Amino acid sequence: MARQLTDTYWDPRVETMSADEMAALQLEKLKKQLAYNYSNSLLYKSKFEQAGMKPEDVRSWEDFRRIPVTSKDEQKSTQEASTAELGHPFGPGTITCAPQEKIVRLNSTSGTTGTPTLYALTQNDVNIVSELHARRLWMVGIRPGHRILQGLSLSMFTGGLPLSQGIMQSGACAVPVGADSGTKRVLDFIELTRPHGLFTTPSFAQYVLEQCKKLIGKEASELGLKWIFPVGEPGAGNIEVRKILAKGFGGAHICDQTGGGHSFQGAECLEPPEVYSGMHFTSADYCVLELIDPKTKKNIDMVDGAMGEMAMTFLDWEGTPFQRYAYGDLLQISTTPCSCGRTSLRFKIVGRADDMLIVKGVNVFPEAIKKEILKFVPRVTGFFKIILDKPGPSVTPPLKIRIEYGQGIEEKDIAALEEHMNKVFRETVRVTPKFIWVAPESIPRETAKKTKLIEIVKAT
Repeated sequence: MARQLTDTYWDPRVETMSADEMAALQLEKLKKQLAYNYSNSLLYKSKFEQAGMKPEDVRSWEDFRRIPVTSKDEQKSTQEASTAELGHPFGPGTITCAPQEKIVRLNSTSGTTGTPTLYALTQNDVNIVSELHARRLWMVGIRPGHRILQGLSLSMFTGGLPLSQGIMQSGACAVPVGADSGTKRVLDFIELTRPHGLFTTPSFAQYVLEQCKKLIGKEASELGLKWIFPVGEPGAGNIEVRKILAKGFGGAHICDQTGGGHSFQGAECLEPPEVYSGMHFTSADYCVLELIDPKTKKNIDMVDGAMGEMAMTFLDWEGTPFQRYAYGDLLQISTTPCSCGRTSLRFKIVGRADDMLIVKGVNVFPEAIKKEILKFVPRVTGFFKIILDKPGPSVTPPLKIRIEYGQGIEEKDIAALEEHMNKVFRETVRVTPKFIWVAPESIPRETAKKTKLIEIVKAT
């Protein structure tokens, strides 16, 4: 069916499907996918054996949840074993199910928490990813004639080639510059190609605001960008980040999205910029989403406001089909209806399960710290590092935060600023940090990679 530029939905049947209809569609696809996984992956076969099951025993969602969760560590260890035995990381003992001759692309995670996790895609999988990207871009108003610049790492990252193909699938024009090439080059190509939208990490977007005038002689508000798509790390759900980006880019619409080089995808619809209700789960027909307890891996009911670690299962997938795969991201979901008419649940990315810190019995996430710090811009630059002497989650008080004071702030002003910030932190985060003050631009900025907010500095 030919799409009209005024159409609201890319795929109206799927995007407005009732919860019961979607669940029935998922279960039908799931049964086929589990049989495929069982037949083609020794790791997945072992998961069924642990539960005393075979694929044909899965007749309901309760049956499905008896299958043990798959962890990133399991995937990495089986890939390493496959490389040692076969000379490549995609042997039958891994979660790769497609034969080598069908694999047409390799993607990887960014490796923020260690060695990058590799996964393989067949042409079938590539087609699904492109279609899902187009679906969510159409949702936020991207149409043929729009140019979208990719200010993300283009090397292996899911925001590289997969996103380029998705942009083209929507009919828009991809401008794949890449933050790997440097901030000046990204800004030069914004000047040269005049894109309507920019994909970037939230931290790189803030860095662009800081450096734009120095590098090209004009403010970021003069670049003419209509959309900013922050992806790859938490941040765009933070109201303070949204305010800074919207103002800095001259009123551009801030639209949170997932990176999405596979079949878990989400995007924020066209709501007012000051409102953040979470991203629509835009790919439910190709991915089953669960919430699990980060420690016990037991299921958490998918009710409004529920929070837990995400586990995902790909549907209609051939290459490396994730199966009850514990991804590490913590999500909070909303099941309330959305005015845009889409019936999917919405979710906010709260942070990483392995980033949670415990300070005197209080659970603290780096994003919560960032939210409070950004309230004090421009008295602070907004750039900081949480300094630990050993990996968390337990932190010996006080929680140390290296933080830049803002331009024009003098030493005599810092004591009053710190007192005010500690008061706010006690009321909101419920901890009293020890701030280590440094000059503006003292803390290195990440560009091509995701920004790590935690730094391990061993005591000497």
